Amino acid sequence: MSKYILKRLLLAIPTLIGAALFVFLLLRAVPGDICEVRMGGEGAYVDEEQIQLCRDKLGLNDSLVKQFGSFIGGYLTFDLGESMWTGRAVTEEISLRFKLSLQLAIMTTLVAALIAIPLGVISAIKQNTWIDYAVRVFSISGIAMPSFWLGLMVILGLLLSTEWLSSVTEGRWFPDGGWMPPIEYVSPFKDPFGNFAQLIWPALATGWRYSAVVARMTRSAMLEVLREDYVRTARAKGLLNKLVINRHALRNAMLPVITVLGIEFAFLIGGLVVTEQVFNLNGLGKLFAESVLNADYNMTQQLVMLVVLLFVLTNLVVDVLYAWLDPRIRYS
Repeated sequence: MSKYILKRLLLAIPTLIGAALFVFLLLRAVPGDICEVRMGGEGAYVDEEQIQLCRDKLGLNDSLVKQFGSFIGGYLTFDLGESMWTGRAVTEEISLRFKLSLQLAIMTTLVAALIAIPLGVISAIKQNTWIDYAVRVFSISGIAMPSFWLGLMVILGLLLSTEWLSSVTEGRWFPDGGWMPPIEYVSPFKDPFGNFAQLIWPALATGWRYSAVVARMTRSAMLEVLREDYVRTARAKGLLNKLVINRHALRNAMLPVITVLGIEFAFLIGGLVVTEQVFNLNGLGKLFAESVLNADYNMTQQLVMLVVLLFVLTNLVVDVLYAWLDPRIRYS
């Protein structure tokens, strides 16, 4: 296993270089100039000499080979450079938001798994019963409802409920007539309740969407496994149905489910742009959108490479979990 992990890590190097080259060339092909944006926006009158000075300072007038060499060289020297928009170090800009996005991704994945896996298993066991139909309606509803719309409904529900409670209690519980989570990110180590109150609602809103996908995958995998010969043999030997489900069926059915959860987790790190906007969260998704709008090449490149790295590591972890869940899988 250790040799396999080392081999996968070495194979990740050309993958990362290819992704770096692709995003580098793609950003240069997109219309827009950060110097024009910084000096009043595209279309505004700006002295051409000032624009050239700005481009020289940012290295945008250098050849593409030199720019790409500086981009790759930053990883070798552990210097990711500065944001072309704010002038602050890229590592500092990302670190301010990475903790929030990572925690939100973990909470969303946990919510999705805790809801989806039990529902998917029950739906498969009770196939074509009212329970199965109810779970399928739940799954279809989660897929059909966008997470940002659900987030807006959650915020509206919180405002209406707290205003009602304030009127009932004559302002003793909510003297301001309403309640909203903290605006700035609160560390779970400093204020666990404030942190939970801030992130639980976006985690639930997004987690329902992903739990619907995972529940359908769990149901399909369980139905396929329950028809296998070894499951029939286990039941013929007189094993309890609980043991057959937990020990034999569920463990093998979890392989595709783990894949879906891993892919979704990696996506959640930087892909919750709209959800972060709805809940006013200053995470990587919001930073991603701002860097693209501002034509901040360096920041966008580093964010893309961070997401690519997370996908590579997540796929590696999923492969290792495969071997743990199914002893028949061996990597050499």
